[in-house]
Amino acid sequence: MIEEMRLRDLGVIAEATLPIGPGFTAITGETGAGKTMVVTGLGLLLGQRADSGAVRAGAAQASVDGVWVVPEAGPVTERVREAGGDIEPIGGGRAELLIGRSLTSEGRSRATVGGRAAPAGVLADLADELVVVHGQSDQLRLRTAAAQRDALDRFAGEPVARALAEYRRLFEAWRMLDEELTALVAERDARAREAEDLRMSLGEIEAAAPVAGEDVELARRAERLAHAEELRLAVATAHEALSAEEDRPDASSLIAEARRTLERAAVDDAALEGFAEQAAEIGYRVADLAGALSGYLADLDESGPHELAAVEERRAVLGALVRTHGTLEAAIELLESGSARLAELDDDGERAERLTAQREAAASALDTAADALTAARTEAAARLGSEVSAELSALAMPDARVTVSVAPGAATTNGRDEIAILLAPHPGAEPRPVSRGASGGELSRVMLAIEVVIASTDPVSTFVFDEVDAGIGGAAAIEVGRRLARLAETSQVIAVTHLAQVAAFANNHLAVAKSTDGTITASSVRRLEGADREAEMARLLSGLADSQSALDHARELLGLART
Repeated sequence: MIEEMRLRDLGVIAEATLPIGPGFTAITGETGAGKTMVVTGLGLLLGQRADSGAVRAGAAQASVDGVWVVPEAGPVTERVREAGGDIEPIGGGRAELLIGRSLTSEGRSRATVGGRAAPAGVLADLADELVVVHGQSDQLRLRTAAAQRDALDRFAGEPVARALAEYRRLFEAWRMLDEELTALVAERDARAREAEDLRMSLGEIEAAAPVAGEDVELARRAERLAHAEELRLAVATAHEALSAEEDRPDASSLIAEARRTLERAAVDDAALEGFAEQAAEIGYRVADLAGALSGYLADLDESGPHELAAVEERRAVLGALVRTHGTLEAAIELLESGSARLAELDDDGERAERLTAQREAAASALDTAADALTAARTEAAARLGSEVSAELSALAMPDARVTVSVAPGAATTNGRDEIAILLAPHPGAEPRPVSRGASGGELSRVMLAIEVVIASTDPVSTFVFDEVDAGIGGAAAIEVGRRLARLAETSQVIAVTHLAQVAAFANNHLAVAKSTDGTITASSVRRLEGADREAEMARLLSGLADSQSALDHARELLGLART
């Protein structure tokens, strides 16, 4: 519910505060006073496109601020907090939400939600939960097939809600199966080529039987074999220096001589025993090194040109795998994982058969759910048409008949029904879509009748009507006022009107008045009560606020509205 709106430099309105509150608020004023600016300001708060032309002449910017009373917990509060804003609890499970919008004369716009700056898109997200706006040229709830379907579903209530939820669940299951099968069939040739390529690659890898790190080890061996002669000469020279085969000095014999000399001298000085032991240890290590070098030479002698050829041949095999797969490890990994993928690809035929059977079963279940949804909508459509026609009879359209058509349509997530609200304005007339077959005044009344009927089963928090009474008068206008008052029993109603018959039924009457100093025209808003309200009603009736007959008629209307 909108508790209050504050407008500044919007259109002809210099500054105004609108105390709105619960029930039915009527907004009246002379032509050009700026009544529609109230709806424009509300539109800005609801995320509608900002037009710099709405900024008052001479002002740098226009601003609109609104105070909403919302449930302390619910989708509105959740969206506000997602945007970084907050609400102010006021007790009773309710909270105040502050929304603002400013617009500069250069066209720049800024929005705030719950005290924090936010994109205008956040305001649009909140709009569906906060307000429904109706205008003669913009019948939002009646222009599209989707809006008419939503209106029927709102009226139908729980039966359609349950059937629609079940349909959507089955539709999603069918859609996923259909997409999977379609993709499988469309990609069958590509998958067959993938399977053939994978089978060939796995065969090559299995034939090569690579081992992790094998290519590195083979590279090292190839390097050694390629320099075998240089290595043999170097190692033989080192071995000869450590342990000569002929009778000439070498490291082993010299160290042995040093050890014996130290052992003999240790008889006279025990401190030399440690040095002798160290010499012995060095001798053992030299002997071990000489033996290792001897073994290396023996291994090198056994490796000939034939081994180098074998190593290079193996490297060529592994090199081919590396060129194909990037690394040897990638080839080994493909060998480990490729079998499962190949089994999956080879299973395409059986998989397609399984998916086809599953899709057919899902389609059958979906058909049943769609029929149930259509049946629920058809039953509700008959009731909605009957009740709206009854409302129209009271709105000076006694011969008008509204029917709600439920026809077969394309399958979507909302069912297989094409919903159309049709109007036959008089006997013998062919029912036509209400958005094309009704005049402006008729369309206003049809829209109001639909909202009154639907509000009995699915109330909306706030309705805003911009001249819903256009094109009507007299008794029909009185009935429009009655219907708006009735709608206000379950929702907040704000109506911009030029008819006293409508304004009389409001529990809150606001007047937009303009004034001028000869150069600048400005408007303001004030709440009317008592004699001031009677005078405004008289002006609406006759154009004269002080006409006695008009005042008497105004009092009569106000009395009628209170009964």
